[in-house]
Amino acid sequence: MDYQKYIEIRADKRFGKPCIKGTRISVYDVLNWLSNGMSKEEILADFEELNEEMIHACLAFAADKEHKLQFNN
Repeated sequence: MDYQKYIEIRADKRFGKPCIKGTRISVYDVLNWLSNGMSKEEILADFEELNEEMIHACLAFAADKEHKLQFNN
């Protein structure tokens, strides 16, 4: 998945944390909600500005970041 279509990093938004474009929702927020047991359906119901592809983009971003960390050590 090309998560760059949905995720941006801007110094003036959420202190440079990766966020979903057009929102102030960070990748960390989405991952935290999922890890605390929220379903994709619950997240989508609570945050109408999100769609399922955006949630998948957050997961892909985290997987890519982990992969890069693994091979940079």
